[in-house]
Amino acid sequence: MKYSLWVGLVFRLVLAGILGFAGLTKIFQGDGARLAVVAYRILPHNLDTIVGYGLPALEILLSLLLLIGLFTRWAALATALLMVVFIGGIISVWVRGYSIDCGCFGGGGDVSPEGLAQRYLSEIGRDIVFAAMAIWLIIKPKTKFSLDPSEAPTEFTDEDSPQDETQALA
Repeated sequence: MKYSLWVGLVFRLVLAGILGFAGLTKIFQGDGARLAVVAYRILPHNLDTIVGYGLPALEILLSLLLLIGLFTRWAALATALLMVVFIGGIISVWVRGYSIDCGCFGGGGDVSPEGLAQRYLSEIGRDIVFAAMAIWLIIKPKTKFSLDPSEAPTEFTDEDSPQDETQALA
């Protein structure tokens, strides 16, 4: 369907914008992404440092791939998995009773417990929406203005298809 090409483009651009913004805010924050990862209290010390510094680079890479529409299905798969990990991390700190800033767009660390449930629910809901967009792109990676040569739309719709000579003469 023709509309799905446009929906896919919108989803690609939204996810690229979100991931790009998140990655850039973390990368320019110095130690901020590492501190946010540490606040979750899930990973061992050496691993949280690697993740803290690698996460912004991964987000920026995925953002660029989605922006230009290259390896769209794979970038969307990585994005969906990343969102699932983020959701799992938020649920984990919530269940364990920690009150942290998720660090999604920089910052991170322990914060006041005021409005904790509402904050965590909105973060989980937001990430579910992003995961759903990514899943759409995994299923339908063909989008407008994509550099994916194998995913470029090739079939004609009824509106775009040339009429054959017998129809034109009739």
